[in-house]
Amino acid sequence: MPRRTATMLASTLVLIALLCVGVLIKVPYSEMSPGPTVNTLGEARGEPVLQISGRKTYPTSGHLNMTTVRVTGAEYRMNLVEAVYGWMAHDSVVVPHDTIYPDGKTEEQSTQENAEEFSQSQESAKVAALKELKIPVTTQVVVSTVVKDSPAQDKLHAGDVIRAVDGKPVEEPGDVAKLVTEHRAGEDVVFTIVPAKEAVAAEKARRTPEGEEKVTITTVKAPAPKDGADSGQEGRAIVGIAAGTDHVFPFEIDIKLADVGGPSAGLMFSLGIIDKLTPGDLTGGKFVAGTGTIDDSGKVGPIGGITMKLVGARSAGARYFLTPDDNCASAAADTPDGLTLVRVKTIEDATKSLEQIRAGKTDALPSCSAS
Repeated sequence: MPRRTATMLASTLVLIALLCVGVLIKVPYSEMSPGPTVNTLGEARGEPVLQISGRKTYPTSGHLNMTTVRVTGAEYRMNLVEAVYGWMAHDSVVVPHDTIYPDGKTEEQSTQENAEEFSQSQESAKVAALKELKIPVTTQVVVSTVVKDSPAQDKLHAGDVIRAVDGKPVEEPGDVAKLVTEHRAGEDVVFTIVPAKEAVAAEKARRTPEGEEKVTITTVKAPAPKDGADSGQEGRAIVGIAAGTDHVFPFEIDIKLADVGGPSAGLMFSLGIIDKLTPGDLTGGKFVAGTGTIDDSGKVGPIGGITMKLVGARSAGARYFLTPDDNCASAAADTPDGLTLVRVKTIEDATKSLEQIRAGKTDALPSCSAS
């Protein structure tokens, strides 16, 4: 056999061997890739994403697309070949497995957490949109959870509206813990509540809950942390509840979107709601995509997977991308051709930028820089 032929054969066999080894070697990495984008002004699975009843709505045009990222499952283990290919590819990102699933979190736990964050983001999106439109929203403090075998069990229930503690009005969740911890363990604390059943009925009827009740609960000492850490909180008085917020909207707003999790669509949901509730349209028929968490005050927060969302948005046809301020540097470092990044810090920033896009004044748009 000629030497050249033997050398080529040997090289081929070595390469095959290396590929086989690479397939067998598992590495602690996961892959992120662009997920689907959905127009919040349009439909998903045959029904409108945003459904508003009890209030006049207006026709819309163009796109206000929320963006997503696909990730490999918690149980999936990449092999070395897949990891190398992912590192080299432009339309995927390989990251340490613990970045997506920290502390050994299972896929089921991650899915549940994402579903809870998605639900909360919808509520905040509604609140932020209505506040931007100067439409009143009633905010109330509620019992979020009741700890099993705690003094509050069977006395308070998830969804109960907390009006006062010891006769002192409650305006935000933190007020509840503050007022309870003014007691010593073993003392009674009096909650003024509206039962969850009445609160639900009031929300359906778009009215303020009625029918207050007083509930007396004896406090106990907070237990020491299981890990032995000194939090400085053990021994304080508690009743065994977590307080949260709930909102009563003056009309019904439903967001119908399945198989999506996490809080990053908040901004785009808010803008879609504003567009449907106001004459004209926000985009002027343009294709705008974006991302960003949003809180009740309308502040836009950062998200993960920004580069993959940019790729997904541009592939779907987007020309403009509303980018959270804290994600701007990463986004600007790897922006797909033909996509203009628009920096946003608040929902007001976003609506003003959409006004400029609608008017064709794109040179004045707040931009992102890589530095």
